[in-house]
Amino acid sequence: MDNYHEEQTLGKAYDSRLARRLLRYAKPYWALIALCVLLLLMIAVTDLARPYLVKVAIDDHILGSNVSYVQTDGTGDGLITIQGYTLERVKGAEDGSGLRFKLVREGGEQRLESTSGDLVLTLSPEEIRELRGFDREAILRLGLLLFIVVTAGFGLNYVQAYILQYTGQRIVFDIRQELFTHLQRLALRFFDTNPVGRLVTRVTNDTQNLHEMYTAVLVNLFKDIFMIMGIIVVMFRMDVRLALVSMATLPLIVVITAVFRIKAREAYRVTRVRLARINANFAENIAGIRLVQIFRQERRKFKEFDDVNSSHFRASMRELKVYAVFRPSIELVYSLALAILLWVGGGQLLRGMVDFGVLYAFVNYLELFFRPINDLTEKYNIMQSSMASAERIFLILDEDPAIAESETPRPMGEVKGHIEFRNVWFAYVGEDWVLRDVSFTVEPGQTVAFVGATGAGKTTIMNLLSRFYDIQKGQILIDGQDIKNLSKSELRRNVGLVMQDVFMFAGTIAENITLNNPDISLEQVKKVAEHVNADHFINALPSKYEEPVTERGSTLSAGQRQLLAFARALAYDPAVLILDEATANIDTETEMLIQDALPRLLKGRTSLVVAHRLSTIQDADAIIVLHKGKIREQGTHQELLAQKGLYHNLFLLQYKENLNGSEDVG
Repeated sequence: MDNYHEEQTLGKAYDSRLARRLLRYAKPYWALIALCVLLLLMIAVTDLARPYLVKVAIDDHILGSNVSYVQTDGTGDGLITIQGYTLERVKGAEDGSGLRFKLVREGGEQRLESTSGDLVLTLSPEEIRELRGFDREAILRLGLLLFIVVTAGFGLNYVQAYILQYTGQRIVFDIRQELFTHLQRLALRFFDTNPVGRLVTRVTNDTQNLHEMYTAVLVNLFKDIFMIMGIIVVMFRMDVRLALVSMATLPLIVVITAVFRIKAREAYRVTRVRLARINANFAENIAGIRLVQIFRQERRKFKEFDDVNSSHFRASMRELKVYAVFRPSIELVYSLALAILLWVGGGQLLRGMVDFGVLYAFVNYLELFFRPINDLTEKYNIMQSSMASAERIFLILDEDPAIAESETPRPMGEVKGHIEFRNVWFAYVGEDWVLRDVSFTVEPGQTVAFVGATGAGKTTIMNLLSRFYDIQKGQILIDGQDIKNLSKSELRRNVGLVMQDVFMFAGTIAENITLNNPDISLEQVKKVAEHVNADHFINALPSKYEEPVTERGSTLSAGQRQLLAFARALAYDPAVLILDEATANIDTETEMLIQDALPRLLKGRTSLVVAHRLSTIQDADAIIVLHKGKIREQGTHQELLAQKGLYHNLFLLQYKENLNGSEDVG
């Protein structure tokens, strides 16, 4: 199901339904996001201001093409006297009553020519300095202003990037928290059908992909919009004809982008499907590496991996070609647009219809206009990856916990430990029944053992009592109350479980016994460890109870892990204790330690024991024999032997395996 949805999503670059759900996670941070958008608007203004300031410096002051000097009879500041003419500096083509001059450069000479052309004033170096004094000061002011604008842009970019990254990290933090919390609430049935590697990828890689979307695409998209709209407005305000010329290649950009979107979506989908095959093949090989090596399957497995890896390589190259063509295509269109702009604008410049500074600004704005289009490949890739990741994450979040919590759970009170299975039917899948109409009763303080062939339903009964799964028919009661009406946390707090495969967390010996429960003191830890005979090996360790434990307890033997599991169960002092094949894979010495500790461990509590070694359950108050999901026999050890049924046959089978006489046929 997951693979199906994954492949379906890979065909979509954007899904409005998913986008709405993703935006809900951003809602608590709307103020920060709005601040980022506002900062981006200010950054866009600083970016747009730079070419315009240079344009003003060129046209109004460096070349002076927008400036005239008009003869005047007035007095005051800002007037210049050149060769007997009192001149006033005016910008643009304002009408003046006096004689009008324009500054003309030719070779190394500068002169003032009247607009009528009948008067020319050749300027000396001193006169040029006096005439251009205002321009020098203005250029200095514009340079300072440009420096302030650039510095402000840098500061705004820093603040915006920090706030944006912080907001993106907080959103992803919330998603990871919700995802992890939801996973903890899901029933074991979900984990039975979903590989651990896939779930880890959801919590790590897929959430990181969403971070890229929130930061690189969602908010920065506003900057691209601001920049494009701002550039269009500024261009049309400066020169309508050049603006239309600059936009001439826009239809070509639209066509290229549309083709790229279709081709990139197809290539991306194929590549990601092939990558999933690599991950699956690699994970399978690593998990079964011992089997591969013992049966000398390295060459065959390498051939399989080479096939899927080569397939992914070919798909990646096809994807690379799509992306490799798009950016150069846009660069080609940009070059074409620039060439058209220089051809038309250069001609107008030579004819005096446009100023050089305006043409310079258009060249800069054209480059700024194409920059977000060039970035489209990266953003489109992020968007596709994010949509696929969002779909996979929401598939988990939409998974309803199979074990529904009662809306009004009843308090358990003091648990006596009376257990009753009443006509219980259960199947993991459909109607493939693992338990069929199972009924039995366990009195408080009793020890009841369950035996039977593999697949008979022994471990299933233990899982159902802990409510890791819900039954389809019947009832399971503790102290007369249906466990479906009880709080799951309270139920599991009163049920202790020691399994065959003991899981150890990275930490210390003491932390693995208490599971970091602050209510369990070190003195209690030492007491329970002594109670289950675990203190012998713990005290032999260099750091004793503070000895580090590696992940899954790889530095401890199976027997040592089992003793710690017994200590863990005893530390929580449950009213009901489940031992599920707890002594199946341990050495004889550890088994003797456990057999010595069991009476103390089972005393005063209801105990359910699953065991293959029948010698370990001969003292049980009752033994229930399961076969193909049904109870076939029930009684004490001696009673079942006397019946000469299934239990008798199992006992004889184990007796024959121990011809040394260690088993007592009783």
